[in-house]
Amino acid sequence: MDPVRPGSPYQPVIEALGNYPQKKFYNVSKLGGAKYDTLPYSIRVLFESSVRNCDGFLVKETDAMNILDWKTKQNDVEVPFCPARVVLQDFTGIPAMVDFAAMREAVRNAGGDPVRVNPACPTDLTVDHSLQIDFSKCAIQNAPNPGGGDSQKPMAKLSPLKAQPRKLPCRGQTGCKGPCSAGEPSRNSGQFSAQIENTPILCPFHLQPVPEPETVLKNQEMEFGRNRERLQFFKWSSKVFKNISIIPPETGMAHQVNLEYLSRVVFEVKDFLYPDSVVGTDSHTTMVNGLGILGWGVGGIETEAVMLGMPVTLTLPEVVGCELTGTASPLATSIDIVLSITKHLRQADVAGKFVEFFGSGVSQLSVADRTTIANMCPEYGAILSFFPVDNVTLKHLKHTGFDKAKLEVMEAYLKAVKLFRSDESSSREPEYSQVVQISLSSIIPYVSGPKRSQDRVAVNNMKSDFQACLNEKSGVKGFQIAAEKQNDVVPVQYEGNEYKLSHGCIVIAAVISCTNNCNPSVMLAAGLLAKKAVEAGLVVKPYIRTSLSPGSGMVTHYLSSSGVLPYLSKLGFEVVGYGCSTCVGNTAPLPEAIRNAIKQGDIIACGVLSGTKNFEGRLCDCVRANYLASPPLVVAYAIAGTVRIDFETEPLGTGFNGKSIYLRDIWPTRKELHTVEEECVISSMFKELKEKMEKGNKRWNLLEAPESTLFPWDLKSTYIRCPSFFDKLAKEPVSPQPIENAHVLLYLGDCVTTDHISPAGSIARSSAAAKYLTNRGLTPREFNSYGARRGNDAVMTRGTFANIKLLNKFIGKPAPKTIHFPSGQTLDVFEAAELYQKEGIPVIILAGKKYGLGSSRDWAAKGPFLLGVKAVLAESYEKVHKSQLIGIGIAPLQFLPGENPSTLGLTGREQFSILFPPELSPGMTLDIKTSTGKVFSVIALFENDMEITLYKYGGSLNFVARRFL
Repeated sequence: MDPVRPGSPYQPVIEALGNYPQKKFYNVSKLGGAKYDTLPYSIRVLFESSVRNCDGFLVKETDAMNILDWKTKQNDVEVPFCPARVVLQDFTGIPAMVDFAAMREAVRNAGGDPVRVNPACPTDLTVDHSLQIDFSKCAIQNAPNPGGGDSQKPMAKLSPLKAQPRKLPCRGQTGCKGPCSAGEPSRNSGQFSAQIENTPILCPFHLQPVPEPETVLKNQEMEFGRNRERLQFFKWSSKVFKNISIIPPETGMAHQVNLEYLSRVVFEVKDFLYPDSVVGTDSHTTMVNGLGILGWGVGGIETEAVMLGMPVTLTLPEVVGCELTGTASPLATSIDIVLSITKHLRQADVAGKFVEFFGSGVSQLSVADRTTIANMCPEYGAILSFFPVDNVTLKHLKHTGFDKAKLEVMEAYLKAVKLFRSDESSSREPEYSQVVQISLSSIIPYVSGPKRSQDRVAVNNMKSDFQACLNEKSGVKGFQIAAEKQNDVVPVQYEGNEYKLSHGCIVIAAVISCTNNCNPSVMLAAGLLAKKAVEAGLVVKPYIRTSLSPGSGMVTHYLSSSGVLPYLSKLGFEVVGYGCSTCVGNTAPLPEAIRNAIKQGDIIACGVLSGTKNFEGRLCDCVRANYLASPPLVVAYAIAGTVRIDFETEPLGTGFNGKSIYLRDIWPTRKELHTVEEECVISSMFKELKEKMEKGNKRWNLLEAPESTLFPWDLKSTYIRCPSFFDKLAKEPVSPQPIENAHVLLYLGDCVTTDHISPAGSIARSSAAAKYLTNRGLTPREFNSYGARRGNDAVMTRGTFANIKLLNKFIGKPAPKTIHFPSGQTLDVFEAAELYQKEGIPVIILAGKKYGLGSSRDWAAKGPFLLGVKAVLAESYEKVHKSQLIGIGIAPLQFLPGENPSTLGLTGREQFSILFPPELSPGMTLDIKTSTGKVFSVIALFENDMEITLYKYGGSLNFVARRFL
């Protein structure tokens, strides 16, 4: 896209950049004067985008002026935003690319030129969500199967690429501690497992290359084997579509790669400068705001529109200024800071708002700390959390290998447009909608759980809080265990030894992707703690499912070069691969003996992970309590084996010579962390890994794919199918049709998440999706996950509302079931919807507050649409999901304030009729009439004329496709 739009009314403010006359930019600071100077930095980025992209059609002069008048126009106007680029991950990226392929097909069938269908906005797709932990240290022998197949069947033959253990010569190193061996030791043996690296792997004692351990190679082999079809489709996409790049598996997770490799901070196109900005199909795209890059997650439907050159439309947001002061406790990690800020901002009600950080405490946070905080903003409901570029940012970029000349241009440009923050500057702070003050000095270590990320528990209160959860009534925290059963112990035999499971026992401990991998200090803290633990003689029980899944090779590199990786491996935290795993439910099953013991004793078993999601049942259906914690605390709790421990007064375990070892004995100091970080996180590391990423990997490079303009759909494929979204593609829209005599497909309560609507984990054997796959000759072992099959609309439609924790009020207990009212049968949700569609009966959904909470997920809208859902009637919505419903053609309706199904006397068994007027208007009220004669009013949640237009056209996909006819 040309950085200067033809006919732009703002071309007169294009200037040369100081000492770099060949560089041009829009000097937007001259358009607003004092008014511009008081804008929050994040709003200044929106303003620059509107000025640069002003074309009089998609972006108008009035849009730019509305942003400039932010102080008086916030919350009152809709404004367009054209991001500089798009980031996709494969779970949501594959349906986007399948839709592009289907759009080419539809445009060809309608007489258009399919070659014209390409992303207009630079797009990067990272294949990072296909990793499943089939193998880990304690599972490598029993060959676990996330697909649910028969574990006794032989495993697929391993790749010939598997490295063989071999001894390496010492080569005369003075620090030699014995011969290097890359064998596969047991967790509690006296030797370490091999170092792991994305490219060169080093023995920490001799700094010589060693082969990758079996677990990584086996998981990689399984990943490429089960996902071959999807990967071939991605490679086809990279060949035939312009303006898109595919980052292959085993490189890293999308938002981590975005942060480390793709971020520009300042874009330069044809010597024209403008701020880097991004939208992505992952809600944790917000991580880049810690680097001073405006970005947030949107739905796949909206992302596809952006890829085709359309802006994102948003209500001009309030901006909450978060003032940070003081210095955090030495024991408080970035995760503690994140969870503390999460609590403060949840209480401040920042949902749907921008958050921008300022104050003396900001400069005390590294870029790694900032990105960790920014990454969690979806969990406290903000659109994004922005840290303006400052000297700390520039120092970070310098250390990561940014070109010096580019850094100088970047600094000059950002200062010219007043997007550079400085503590020394005499200019006053921007004006904010409100200010939240947080003292870092007050932050102490916390974990979060056992069911929700916002429920924080001080580590020193963990034991008593878990006891309270056992006593408390079943709900968001409680488990309601009878007092006489709270101390039950279930003996279990595992690997020839007897262990005892009780309430609070740890069975999953995962140091994984997401909030911590961008922050070397917390990952190194876990490694240093593991080192001290091993040296003290502490061990982790072998039945605990431990894993280490870094966000990128960078993390493995500094863990390797610092010498802590073998100690993590010694405790069972061995690298299992690169990408999202445990956090999205892709963990390997627990050993059968452990599962049986948990179920037999009705034990409240626990998982501890350093991620962002801990919804009940997400990690494993028999693990009911899940806690989010910092990486070193994950390791500490794994060693303790239980959450029912007071670290201050009780030892983690017994070390050598029977000595009791406490957490304080092995917790690394800030000085130790700082020293190791300075020595290991260096610019050469970033440079080397960037080079490796550009080369790809051997399996990806050898993968064959077609090169035809249109994708050759395989009718037998269970991964890639041409969806039906364009079946009714027409040049002109039709008026919204009335919804007459609709039945309620589901009657749901509050906080229904996108996980409930469209699961991303394993496909249950008894599900409708499993029946579909079985009928096509697949075994449970071959089912893979819903996330991996998002390119198949038949699977995803059957997987809609298939979460085992879905609570439908018609059923009265968690189950993916509903009632088909004409027949009275209780059926799978898909089967009931299929019957309704055969009978020509439309369906709607009744829901409570915060419908669509959680990660952005386009199939949470596409799935209900293909089930025949015409409207959702809820008390409130998560904003992104509401937009997705409109983007696919489902009407989002909201009860009037103070009203809900109970206050209106609705049972959900009625039939509902909704009449749409010929002309819709934003926020208008509609009447609904039920089969019992009751009439009540609801709000149609169309916020602007663009949303109304998209709804009339049957969603954004059809609206965009018409541009090529």
